[in-house]
Amino acid sequence: MLEILGYGDRHSVRPGDRLQVKVSCEAGAPRFHAEVVRMICGDDLPNGAGYKDQPVASPANGDYPARRQPLDAGSAVLVAPSPLLDQIGSFTLTALVWPTLPGTSPQTLLARWSEPARAGFRLGLDATGALALDIGDGKGGFAAIKTSRPLRERAWYRVTATFDAATGEARLSQRPLGHLARDNSASEVEAILRVRPHAPADAPFVMAAHQTGRRGAKTLLGGHFNGKIEAPRLAARVLREEEIEALQLGIPASLAAEILGAWDFAKETPTTRVVDLSANRLDGETVNLPTRAMKGAAWTGEAMRWTDKPEHYGAIHFHEDDLYDAGWETDFEVPITPEMRSGVYAVKLTCGERYEQLAFVTFFVLPPKGKATAPVAFLAANATYMAYANSHHGWDDVLAEICYGALLEFGPTERTVNARRDLGVSTYDVHTDGSGSCYSSRLRPILNTRPRHSLWNFGADLHIVDWLEGIHQPYDVITDEMLHQEGLSLLENYRCVVTGTHPEYHSLAQMRAVEAYLGKGGRLIYTGGNGFYWRIAWHPTLPGVIEMRRAENGTRTWIAEPGEYHLSFTGELSGLWRNNGIPPQQLVGIGFGSEGFDESSWYRRRPGSFDPRAAFIFEGIGKDEKIGDFGVIGGGAAGLELDIVDPKLGTPPHALVLASSELHSNVYVLTPEELISTYPGIDGIEDPKVRADMVFFETPKGGAVFSTGSIAWAGSLSHNGFKNNVARITGNVLKRFIDPKPF
Repeated sequence: MLEILGYGDRHSVRPGDRLQVKVSCEAGAPRFHAEVVRMICGDDLPNGAGYKDQPVASPANGDYPARRQPLDAGSAVLVAPSPLLDQIGSFTLTALVWPTLPGTSPQTLLARWSEPARAGFRLGLDATGALALDIGDGKGGFAAIKTSRPLRERAWYRVTATFDAATGEARLSQRPLGHLARDNSASEVEAILRVRPHAPADAPFVMAAHQTGRRGAKTLLGGHFNGKIEAPRLAARVLREEEIEALQLGIPASLAAEILGAWDFAKETPTTRVVDLSANRLDGETVNLPTRAMKGAAWTGEAMRWTDKPEHYGAIHFHEDDLYDAGWETDFEVPITPEMRSGVYAVKLTCGERYEQLAFVTFFVLPPKGKATAPVAFLAANATYMAYANSHHGWDDVLAEICYGALLEFGPTERTVNARRDLGVSTYDVHTDGSGSCYSSRLRPILNTRPRHSLWNFGADLHIVDWLEGIHQPYDVITDEMLHQEGLSLLENYRCVVTGTHPEYHSLAQMRAVEAYLGKGGRLIYTGGNGFYWRIAWHPTLPGVIEMRRAENGTRTWIAEPGEYHLSFTGELSGLWRNNGIPPQQLVGIGFGSEGFDESSWYRRRPGSFDPRAAFIFEGIGKDEKIGDFGVIGGGAAGLELDIVDPKLGTPPHALVLASSELHSNVYVLTPEELISTYPGIDGIEDPKVRADMVFFETPKGGAVFSTGSIAWAGSLSHNGFKNNVARITGNVLKRFIDPKPF
């Protein structure tokens, strides 16, 4: 288990910024040491390129007192304390609910409850999954009532609790909304309680959790509900059944004076605000980004996009492992000085000598806004890093070892991610209730975006940085996040942009910026595979969080529910860019075709490589050379995830197929979107489409694109001290792409 964790308040910084670093020592170390380093290579494997960093003189370097900082996972809606809530005597609570983990632990639905004082009221599910109401007076008095049957998993119910303060009569009702002939989960119960609820004045009204205490100004929550809630209502008297039914559709004029809160989750969906329709305007705020734009009880399939019929998408899905912002206190700041040239950096944190006592807070220093300090920009795929952040795939997927064709090894990082579910999940994971994870944030410790870890995403991308440093090529570093924000202006001052090994996740703004850059004569080197694949959105107001929905098809670790393919942040259709009408073949000539994770292969030259237009690429390369039959990622340059040409999907007609990989194993198989039906023979031994294609083509106004088609390509660059045909080809392309002479 890792003993020190940390994160920064941002990924992308510029000279003049200050990076806030937040640290937690998990095993009681009294102090920790911080050192700012410029990252060159993160590969410390025995056969790897070798770990390399450069110390940076920084006032942040030094020793600091250690502490353990808490993580508060779990989503909810918080309505601030109000004098209106203090007036509650008799009440009605009602909502539509869709539980996903009933019968596992007590879970709160609606509450104004203080756990330390055992005061107020709380409607929820007990440990058996039955509806329960707790009432406490804060003076030791406590009473509870529960129904006799548990709620069914993934079924809609209308749940109601009423309490008459004059008589002490409490009533609970759970009514299934489906049409199953033998659904016997309906239940009602009545009782006389001798306790009257009295919550502290500072107690908020909470949905999907309840207050367990305070830490400074922060409200601490527990009893998190897993599932959907829709149309919660709070009235200041006992309502009749017909009034409760009418209240689900709005606020009748006859009830307006008695409704304390009637929240509509379908309004302001892209925001964290939860709108109260009542005259009291007791609006709430979501905590830890529960999933919005989810189907409600009224959904019929008539609308598949939440913006078309918002009233059909009035539910929010809450999870006990949701996490947006860890909210840690800042331990120190790193001033970004003009002397810190653009590049990949990290704060190296240590609280001892062992690997478990080492952490890295990764960040990227961009050049001053509107300027380029080098002719080349390396585009760090921090959207992809975020999509994979703290992935549990190796642990949780029962088919992982079949996928990789090998037994998996779990080091301290993987063991920590598995044990610490409060660190949040990636978009490759399902939540504890089995629902897919749509959101991922960088405002938390991310344990797999660090050097000295696996050669995947960030670790593999550092091989490109290592190569640029090794050939003494000046370069800037830019990021996906800033590309989304700044668009073409971030790219247009560079003669050449180099991607990472796996630039998989892109927003529409990112895609349009790359298109515009190429349309103005820019040059792009796409060094990877499975790029420009999934459509995402960045939150319109919250920093550092992305959303995606695994819609329709593609290589998926979970599948979005029908009707939930559109992004809550923007209303756009998510899923593959291929299904959104912008296949990667249109942009870079190739697109994802197959994957396998046992061994990598090599390339053979194709006729296109002998075209005079490609002569500069193969200068110094023999006619029959195997290209990349070496490397630290699977032993070759063609591996992991492979891209191929497809004219029907937009590969330009003038594109040259320069080389293709060969002889992949039966662990490599075609991607689902390449199949129109299931059939045998789709592996690397039998299907010729299981390959990587290397492609070159010119673009308007003198630009060009070179694509390698393989994630493993960069793992071959450092072989033999950068003296090899993979490095030679890449260097030939870079040299020509920097040359201002038009193609």
